[in-house]
Amino acid sequence: MTEKDKPSVLRETDDEARRLARTLLRSARSCALAVLEPETGFPMASRTLTGTDIDGTPVILVSALSFHTQALRADPRASLLAGEPGKGDPLAHPRLTVLCRAEEVPRESEARTALRERFIRRHPKAKLYVDFPDFTFFRLVPERANLNGGFGKAFLLTQDDLLIRSPARTALAEMETGAVEHMNSDHAEAAGVYARHYCGAKDGEWIIVGLDAAGVDLGSGDKLKRLEFSRELDQAGELRSELARLLKEARAAG
Repeated sequence: MTEKDKPSVLRETDDEARRLARTLLRSARSCALAVLEPETGFPMASRTLTGTDIDGTPVILVSALSFHTQALRADPRASLLAGEPGKGDPLAHPRLTVLCRAEEVPRESEARTALRERFIRRHPKAKLYVDFPDFTFFRLVPERANLNGGFGKAFLLTQDDLLIRSPARTALAEMETGAVEHMNSDHAEAAGVYARHYCGAKDGEWIIVGLDAAGVDLGSGDKLKRLEFSRELDQAGELRSELARLLKEARAAG
């Protein structure tokens, strides 16, 4: 049998695989991060808190004293591993490896201000050190990814499979903070309904910690859940109706 004749272990990437990959990446509290040691070129792995930008790009907040910060400044190539093992065989649970290039976010930029706000909502304890002068944000822009959805479920994904491309991104970024505060104050029960009905949460005092064109980020203590919309919103004005529709659907289902 030639190499050409051997059966492929890869499946054709479909919407279900894309949805799983996006959910794994966007619901991660932390990821394993692999970088290249400047002196030797050897790969080095560590664990970092993870957030997302409004377009779904993974974001990390790191100290300049850490080896991965120094490595990323020397060589922006890196990879992330998202997905937590559950009960039983850890290899039976889905995980996503993302090959990416790091972009350091300038300290005085508007982009950093927006990332800071999103990151702190997701990781409130980071407020203790986010403004230290030696801490910096990196956007880890995906180039491609490998998804293992469990035994016999391997997929290759592109950047477009992972990122949010909606033209409503900018407008939603501008209104996100107000929308999150409104939902958590005037519709405080909604987050818990979303988490239990759509994300399988069993308990917790859930709040909304992020909103974008592709879904809702939900938090309860050290837990995070991601509710993906059935499609990306084309206009920022659709957000209110989509959140209301999901709430109504969940309540109707009991």
